[in-house]
Amino acid sequence: MLNKEFKKKFDAESNTFKKAAIKGDFLFFMKKMDSIENNALIGALLRVRNLEDLQLIKKIKDGSQTENKNNDVETAPNYPGGINSLRQEVADLLYTDGVHSEPKTVMTDVIFTVEPDGSISNVHAQGDNFTFNRQAEIAMYSISEKFTPATAKGDPASFQFRLPLTLTMTE
Repeated sequence: MLNKEFKKKFDAESNTFKKAAIKGDFLFFMKKMDSIENNALIGALLRVRNLEDLQLIKKIKDGSQTENKNNDVETAPNYPGGINSLRQEVADLLYTDGVHSEPKTVMTDVIFTVEPDGSISNVHAQGDNFTFNRQAEIAMYSISEKFTPATAKGDPASFQFRLPLTLTMTE
């Protein structure tokens, strides 16, 4: 709807300088909207992390916390389309304007658990750049598909997964 309204205003204007100003206003507005959305996603990430931490504390208190051992697994989890499809989706979901870094190349390892139902949990990125780590975690929680879960003794099982990511900024 916003795109439509800006386009109407842009198309109705005959002055080239005013058209350029309208386009600039639109780009500035969209960047602000991205920033607001990013803040909301960071808030959601914190909420998810808190809930996961509370569930972990409850499991530890109940004595039901079990060690996640990938070596007991017969088949590893699989993302629809494979690992390259997962990498591409995460790359598409990354909010690169939210990454602040002096070096032009930043790296992180995203470690997460693929649950027996194919969902992911306990996403933690470990790298030198805090903002890239948070954006990578948000992107992982935002993927659209579920994994085909790992299997152990013929049953779906949890699996700890590691996904290395590298971002090279061009600006």
